[in-house]
Amino acid sequence: MKYTQSREKNTLTVTFTMDNTEWAAFDRRAYEQNKGKYNIAGFRKGHVPKNVLEQRYGKGLFFEDALYIAAQEYYSEFLDKNKKVEPVARPSIDDKSIKADDKGVTFAVVVTVRPEITLGQYKGLTIKKIATQKVKEADIEAELSKVQERNARFVEVTDRAVEDGDQVNLDYSGKVDGVAFDGGTAEKQTLTIGSHTFIEGFEEQLVGMNIGETKDINVTFPADYHAENLKGKPAVFTVTINGITKKELPALDDDFAKDVSEFDTLKAYKDDIKKTVAERYQKDADSKNESKLIETVVDNTKIDVPAEMIEEQIDQYIEDFKYQLSYQGLNIDNYFKYTGTTMEQLRQDHKERADKAVRTRLVFEEIVKAEKIKPAKKAVDAKIKEYAERIGQTYEDFSKQLREGDTYYFENQVITEALIELLKKENTIA
Repeated sequence: MKYTQSREKNTLTVTFTMDNTEWAAFDRRAYEQNKGKYNIAGFRKGHVPKNVLEQRYGKGLFFEDALYIAAQEYYSEFLDKNKKVEPVARPSIDDKSIKADDKGVTFAVVVTVRPEITLGQYKGLTIKKIATQKVKEADIEAELSKVQERNARFVEVTDRAVEDGDQVNLDYSGKVDGVAFDGGTAEKQTLTIGSHTFIEGFEEQLVGMNIGETKDINVTFPADYHAENLKGKPAVFTVTINGITKKELPALDDDFAKDVSEFDTLKAYKDDIKKTVAERYQKDADSKNESKLIETVVDNTKIDVPAEMIEEQIDQYIEDFKYQLSYQGLNIDNYFKYTGTTMEQLRQDHKERADKAVRTRLVFEEIVKAEKIKPAKKAVDAKIKEYAERIGQTYEDFSKQLREGDTYYFENQVITEALIELLKKENTIA
């Protein structure tokens, strides 16, 4: 077998040529693999001679199968000899390249390969710094409000009607065209007025009702409601108010600070909140500046990303999304039904993100190669230990479970962090 190769952008074409002796061996193998499929009178099934089958069905009966066997074997042999070739998609045989004559058989395998990358400037850059957000009094108050909400209590109301913001306990029974429907009836349900948990207009009509009062609430289901039989339909809910409670927030004073924190005064607690918010803002700014630096380095690089790599990345995003949905008791078909979207739209929504992710990964890998960055064993062990502790295991016990190749995840973390540090050291963010 002889081969030649040519490349145009990300498409590699490998043309294989074999003489008649080599081809005859593949043709024979194809016959041996497929002879059991044929049944001809006078012969036991699977024992019909090759020449008899070819007389009955044609001389090229096993040509395609033989070609497939040859392509698999020769392509694998080619990759073994050409370690720098990195396929990113499944190979295919170019039908137009197939030639068979008295000298032998020629065919070409076409495959999309890792793109050629020309690194741009990734050292000596000056990136305009994104300023760190200043902590305002409103930020501190917002954090305090969150803690207030978490420590709120609901107290019973008996001397007035329902108001906006109240939490009510109610029974309801819904009907469409005078007929009750599945899921339309419940007892002792809790609802916060103004939460917009129920159908639009439902909660507003409860305002002014008294405990023990029963009232018909008229609403219309949204046109995009998830239940097909209720979409856009007017409905009547007969509602009874069983009880009313209102939210009571704790006072913001020293006692509050003592209850919710380690501090004895509200001032000390607020000072700590200010420090925490400032650290968060600084971390956010650092992350944005780091991202801006990476984007600049990637934009400076010449790279033609194969569509197959982008589609593969989108596949991964879709699988991750399906996994997230499963935690909510949903599947992807339900998601499309409820949102009115399609798989095509979902994939399109992820396309730009996937393209960016693939570009960044390829550029990172190229810089790692250029800078000869290696994962230090000490740093990898530290990552493994950190992960083990996070899942409640000792480093020793967790390490025993690791098989060959399992450390790749931790090695990649170390390499990526080393690369980021190199970029921040070699460039200026000001």
